Amino acid sequence: MDHSKIVGGSTAKRVMNCPGSVALVQKMPPQPSNKYADEGTLLHNVIAEIVMSDEHPESFLGRTYNDQVLTLDLIDNKLVPALAALDVIDPNKEMEIEAETRVGFGDLLPGVFGSTDLIGRIGNRAVVLDWKFGDGVAVDVEENSQLMFYAAAAMRTEEAKWAFKDVEEIEMVIVQPPAVKRWVTTPARIAQFEKDLVKAVKLAQQPNAELKIGDHCRWCAAKPICPQMTGAVDRALKTQVEAIDVQTLGSYLANADILEDWIKDLRALAHQILDSGAPVPGYKLVAKRGTRQWVDEGKAALALAGMDIFPHKTEIISPAQAEKELKKSKKTLPDDLVVSVSSGTTLAVESDPRPAVLQIGKQLTAALQKLQ
Repeated sequence: MDHSKIVGGSTAKRVMNCPGSVALVQKMPPQPSNKYADEGTLLHNVIAEIVMSDEHPESFLGRTYNDQVLTLDLIDNKLVPALAALDVIDPNKEMEIEAETRVGFGDLLPGVFGSTDLIGRIGNRAVVLDWKFGDGVAVDVEENSQLMFYAAAAMRTEEAKWAFKDVEEIEMVIVQPPAVKRWVTTPARIAQFEKDLVKAVKLAQQPNAELKIGDHCRWCAAKPICPQMTGAVDRALKTQVEAIDVQTLGSYLANADILEDWIKDLRALAHQILDSGAPVPGYKLVAKRGTRQWVDEGKAALALAGMDIFPHKTEIISPAQAEKELKKSKKTLPDDLVVSVSSGTTLAVESDPRPAVLQIGKQLTAALQKLQ
């Protein structure tokens, strides 16, 4: 699914609070996917098909997205509770619904769009619903910028206008299994949100658009290069602990999560750049601590059996476990049975004694792609 490079539902809160973040985010490299995001996409895809077809969730068992597979556990703990939320919202099965509708602002805000999880209508009430399948941060529904963005965009989209025509109320719903959160607002509130969004987008297009730190920074990809963030870190490092009174300490603690997120994202960005083969002055990638593995499990099993060790449990024991057993009989493990294999790379300062990891394979791949 493509995303607006200016502002979308998930970024509306950030852009409206920090217009300058738009330009900074556009300077960042594409964010790599991860298993949590892929699992969320898988669940969104499946539930959209279910609500539009009335098929049973188990008929989608085994459906995949990237490396994620729909399991019975995901069905029981995610999809079934999420679908049960529809019975709470629409107990009499009266609601007309549409899933996964692309909505946008047309000529009012070119290039600004998003995709609604579900829109519906019951009588004089429109419904905007968003599935949240993550287990991490609980999402509030009241004054939720993402849902108001979808409502405002849907009211300007031909395929979605039917749900909002002449309605008196607009209900926002967040389903984050097992919780169902609901908030009812008015078309007038959505109209005001749209005005505020238009203002923020125009400000974002200015060369010196304002940057502002807040809880909207949590998911911002540009934290590692944000001047406001780097300034906050510098101030935190320079402050003498002895001089901090309890009031100041309390205000610093309020920013701790923001600073920790910034540090985490900064390290991840540096690792991503180095992993691509580009330099980061003063840093390199080194191999993580190696864990010993059998060179040949069959050969190792025979050798261990000859040393009066039964090597098999549900799988062959590890070199460390074998050594522990051998120590009892004062025997040593032959060196040719074991090899140390790193689990990946990690960021280290240039002065670290470990050798830098050569990204030769990736450089060759990139070079060959250029020749094609």
